[in-house]
Amino acid sequence: MSPDLEFHPTRTNFVTGPVQMQRWIYSTCKQLMDRIIYAYGSADELNYTIFRPFNWFGPGLDSVETPREGGSRVVTNFIASILRGEEIILVNGGSQRRAFTYIDDGIDALEAIVDQRSNNSRQQIFNVGNPANDYSIAHLAETIRDLALEIPTLSERASKTKIVTQNESSFYGPGYQDVLSRNPNIDDSSRLLGWSPKVSLTEGLRRTLQYYADKIGRQDG
Repeated sequence: MSPDLEFHPTRTNFVTGPVQMQRWIYSTCKQLMDRIIYAYGSADELNYTIFRPFNWFGPGLDSVETPREGGSRVVTNFIASILRGEEIILVNGGSQRRAFTYIDDGIDALEAIVDQRSNNSRQQIFNVGNPANDYSIAHLAETIRDLALEIPTLSERASKTKIVTQNESSFYGPGYQDVLSRNPNIDDSSRLLGWSPKVSLTEGLRRTLQYYADKIGRQDG
């Protein structure tokens, strides 16, 4: 819940909610491991690289057949809703913003980290995300539905898909607290790795939807 507009990999403060908001267990555990790894690197010269993925999405990253209800993979959940003929649910209206990163861009960054593990990526922390793809969840839902309407295999299902809103307490239950914005600063990733994300949200979603449309076509055939 840091107030920073961009999350820097080493300078942004880690800010979480109160203990009764149990969803923070996830981020607190990740923070603990970051601190342990960093400590071993400082004390024992452990050669490590920490990378922080920001809302990766793409074909095969998740299974749309078994989506996680209320899970973090929002793109998968929305596509699965269209495929199953269900409503797309926006929690609290979908005003939350995320920077979405297509899987190919993420893998390119990981390959650059491995290639430079003995020099530029040694004992570094990298954000792997796409600040140019910073959009609201509501915009994401509308874009997914609009793109699905353009694909013959999905158009009929998409035309019947409604986008509705639901309060977070009724959707997630007690103990949930959301983050309004999560946008990465990738200056260090670009400078040290020579990497930059290239795939726009619209193009990434189009590729992802086409992947599932082709899969449906093979099953029907």
